[in-house]
Amino acid sequence: MIYRESGQFKTSYAADQAMFPIRQDRIFIALLLVAAVAVVPVVVSEYAIRSILMPFLILSIAAIGLNLLLGYCGLISLGTAAFMAVGAFSAYKLATGIPDLPIVLNFILAGLVTAVVGMAFGLPSLRIKGFYLAVTTLAAHFFVEWTITKFGWFTNYSPSGVISAPPLDVFGIAIDSTTEKYWFVLAWVLVLAVLAKNLVRSSVGRAWMAVRDMDVAAAVIGVPILKTKLLAFAVSSFYCGIAGALYVFAYIGTVEPQAFDLNRAFQVLFMVIIGGLGSILGSFFGAAFIVTLPIFITLAAAPFGGQIPAEVLSNLELIIFGILIVFFLIVEPLGLARLWQIGKEKLRLWPFPH
Repeated sequence: MIYRESGQFKTSYAADQAMFPIRQDRIFIALLLVAAVAVVPVVVSEYAIRSILMPFLILSIAAIGLNLLLGYCGLISLGTAAFMAVGAFSAYKLATGIPDLPIVLNFILAGLVTAVVGMAFGLPSLRIKGFYLAVTTLAAHFFVEWTITKFGWFTNYSPSGVISAPPLDVFGIAIDSTTEKYWFVLAWVLVLAVLAKNLVRSSVGRAWMAVRDMDVAAAVIGVPILKTKLLAFAVSSFYCGIAGALYVFAYIGTVEPQAFDLNRAFQVLFMVIIGGLGSILGSFFGAAFIVTLPIFITLAAAPFGGQIPAEVLSNLELIIFGILIVFFLIVEPLGLARLWQIGKEKLRLWPFPH
């Protein structure tokens, strides 16, 4: 039997499960990648790359990690910032302890260390869920922050507790300029996003969604609950660890444990909620929104000539976050990703012949 797409609708299971099932999506993604790699470094200022695009890309990785855990497996976590800290300080210890270790392998090992830590704190998920699991991961956050601050070994006994990342190089090639660091981070984002997209389309992703929808029914049909939940914590923590390592080595350069505070965890959680639960694309939408919202608020206040105090603008940002979270939870739980999908289906953009 021959299947074909009709407008935005897929008429076969294979087409529905494809990474980019709609032809317009494939063209759009290809153009977006070309623009991100070749156009952005030319037309966007170095300041914009460093202050907007770099945090957007790095936080997108953390948002994808949390989305795999919360959006696909249904396990809420407030330990995202703690896992980012584990990844950052693990990469720092590896870089200073084994200077000849390739940076790519360094980050992978740091992610694996974070995955082990995430699995350890994910063990209670077999018995508890919802609010109680959130409290457990919150305890993990305070434990990790206390451990890094209390024991000087993690910071190479720095008196201030601040670490400075060694120079970044990939296979002997120094990564010094902002553009080179942007390409380095972008490469990680592309690889991890594709891996996440394929993972949620696999049997592992289907097991996660079964546990999310009804874990009792999932256990009845043979889904190993403990293994599935621990794997979700491991993969989520791995992504957060990579994000933390990139945050130190490619973005900030110098960081202290308090940089990964509870506000960072809530920031990533807001990205997932606003962007869309259970959507890899939604993680990017949420990260873009959270990163650019303060900029738009500042630009909107510019005509008033600085008459609005900075603390008022900061509180206004928090108020808007709160309103949007309530709005999306009530009106559109699937967030900006769902609105994007609805817009594509209604507008029927780029009507190529079949």
